[in-house]
Amino acid sequence: MSFTLIAGPCVVEDSHTTFMIANKVSSLADKFNLDLIFKASYKKANRTKLESFTGIGDLKALKILDMVRKELGIKVVTDVHTPIEAHYAARYVDVLQVPAFLCRQTELLIACASTGKPVVIKKGQFMTPEDMLYAVEKIVKSGNGSHVTIVERGTSFGYNDLVIDFRGIPLMQQFAPVILDVTHSLNNQPELITPIAKAGVAMGVDGIFLETHTDPALSKSDGSRMLPLNKLENLLEQLTK
Repeated sequence: MSFTLIAGPCVVEDSHTTFMIANKVSSLADKFNLDLIFKASYKKANRTKLESFTGIGDLKALKILDMVRKELGIKVVTDVHTPIEAHYAARYVDVLQVPAFLCRQTELLIACASTGKPVVIKKGQFMTPEDMLYAVEKIVKSGNGSHVTIVERGTSFGYNDLVIDFRGIPLMQQFAPVILDVTHSLNNQPELITPIAKAGVAMGVDGIFLETHTDPALSKSDGSRMLPLNKLENLLEQLTK
């Protein structure tokens, strides 16, 4: 395997769209010999506006993710936001993801570790790379030491402006494997996905995280940051080379 690929839509919108994206991503991961973890949030709990789309229903979305992992034979990751959610979602997915804003929530991290599932911690945009050691330690000291990964997604350098500081990648790799999120720091700048992903691979990241959709303009969440699904093959070809 050349690197791990975490990819999928931002949120489960319906069964058809989720399976369509999962099928395509899975076939490309096989083509380029990548270790795939399909990503989709079963709910979005941190939307900016009250009227923003948050999901189709927790159980309905989780069952769709469960069907994806069983029918396609691929690993699936989803976000959790509370300790109760961690134990609930763990029944339906292979990996639990802690959102960036919650990466310091001790009870949530302990709950994720206690499920026995691998845990992905997204680095908060307010956190230094050095401080992620303590988030990792909360998982390790809770008995899940071999199954924790950090996702770098940028640091706040202004209002709504996230910038990836590549110096933090080798530093955090001393604590755990590091996946580079190449979409969330790029609001309305999807043209930068490829160069940032290339820089991450050149830096030796352990994997790439990206969100993709058949039509980002119609996505119900984070469409302005997504890679169109029809451009994913070209990107992966460049990265694996």
